[in-house]
Amino acid sequence: MNDEGVLIVGGGLAAQRAAETLRRRGYEGPVRMVCAEPLPPYDRPPLSKKVLAGEVGEETLAFRPRDWYRGHEVELVLGDRAVSLDPLAHRLRLESGARFPYGRLLIATGGTPRRLPFLGHPNVHVLRDAADARRLRAALVPGVRLAIVGAGFIGQEVAATARGLGAEVTLIEALPAPLAPILGEELGAWFAGLHREEGIEVRLGAALASARGDEVVEELVLADGERIGCDQVLVGIGTVPATSWLAEHGFGDGVPVDGAGRTALEDVYAAGDAALSFDPTSGTHHRTEHWEAAAWEGAAVAKVMLGEDPGTPPLASFWSDQYGLRVQCVGNPRGADATRLDGDPAGRDFEVLFTRAGVPIAGLAVGRPAAIRDFRKAIQGGDPAAARKELTV
Repeated sequence: MNDEGVLIVGGGLAAQRAAETLRRRGYEGPVRMVCAEPLPPYDRPPLSKKVLAGEVGEETLAFRPRDWYRGHEVELVLGDRAVSLDPLAHRLRLESGARFPYGRLLIATGGTPRRLPFLGHPNVHVLRDAADARRLRAALVPGVRLAIVGAGFIGQEVAATARGLGAEVTLIEALPAPLAPILGEELGAWFAGLHREEGIEVRLGAALASARGDEVVEELVLADGERIGCDQVLVGIGTVPATSWLAEHGFGDGVPVDGAGRTALEDVYAAGDAALSFDPTSGTHHRTEHWEAAAWEGAAVAKVMLGEDPGTPPLASFWSDQYGLRVQCVGNPRGADATRLDGDPAGRDFEVLFTRAGVPIAGLAVGRPAAIRDFRKAIQGGDPAAARKELTV
């Protein structure tokens, strides 16, 4: 690696793990992190839960205290956004006009929320960073009518948190059931029922047609003509890679990488939500968008920069906290041809094993954290005998 060192663009989990791994494994060259936000790198999952609920402050989110960066000689450049890259000159330009050279560059700029063009009003929110959480938290006073567009995990977690704060919540989902493409319609219907039991109004198969109101959105109009009155709106319809600044290099919709995080550009790597990981099974690139994947990818790229083996990627996994429940999933449920259930969905205590041709490929646990360990063993061992007694979800 040349004397220009490592330049990390981004302040999320992948970026942080890369910096930590470089120093932990003995790299002594320059390391610089460029963060678009004014805050040092911090964890984002709590934003839709404890931070939004006011149970913890933003200061608790930091991955490391500022002294860690000084002590490990990791230079932080805060509140400045990358705007262009010159891969031939090995140089990055920032919004401020600053230009930084690099020996190796890691693109870890994460994702940015998808937006709806007719929802550009001051009472319309997204939730991706600490500033978003701060603004939404101020709006969630008791009795406020909150309409949430999108019933993915962010939408569901905000619905649960807002309900706990006394808001009147309507959850709007265009699909027949929440999370149907991932977990299937039957399990998706369980999630919809969970929110209805907690007093959430849930609209499924409900396409959003327009918004009404002048200064602020006062009503959302669905495709079937139903009008939903609201004081505040959250749009939670997913994210896109925050890589539009790389469009001239063909990376405007994400950065394709190989199994070691390398891009098509010399000495340029990518990890986390900005990266499109290669799937050797399908021969295609795709986003992972999960916490554990970002953590592994950031560390793996650092090892590759140092000439080391990145190791074996972990199984895909994610979790969600809603109404005091921990929902966990390991493996990839897509492509399952059968599910086997153990427990009581009505009692919010169950687990589901997803199988294909009798072989375990994924597992979902609600209120059963210990089940995840068993699921991992079953999936990695490909053991059909690990499947539970087959029931109907």
